[in-house]
Amino acid sequence: MEWGKIISELKYRAVRSSGPGGQHVNKTSTKVELTFNPSASLGLTEEEKFMILEKLSARISKEGKLILQSDQSRSQSRNKEEAVLRLKELLEEALKKPKVRKATKPSKASRQKRLDNKRHHASKKAGRKPPQID
Repeated sequence: MEWGKIISELKYRAVRSSGPGGQHVNKTSTKVELTFNPSASLGLTEEEKFMILEKLSARISKEGKLILQSDQSRSQSRNKEEAVLRLKELLEEALKKPKVRKATKPSKASRQKRLDNKRHHASKKAGRKPPQID
């Protein structure tokens, strides 16, 4: 992932916010919408694109764009920074490779505990039966 190339591919749009700011927020466009198209990105390899499209499929629009919004701050520049930071975190999380699980056998103690519990449960059930009269 080449972050410098990805930054240059981002598209920003400023819109009116509904966050904090009172009258100020009604006059200025402080909310930032960040748009990123992972499938057309030059900063990602084909494998990275596939991983991102697979893991972030719920967040990607029908056009194949990832859209993030930020209206936490009263400042457009701070909202822009926050949106970029969130995008970076999202991409890094999507590109993490899952750890391969090592197959292990149950320990001797855990096998013994399982058998003891099994015997105890069986004796509980057997104790509920009426006594056998010969």
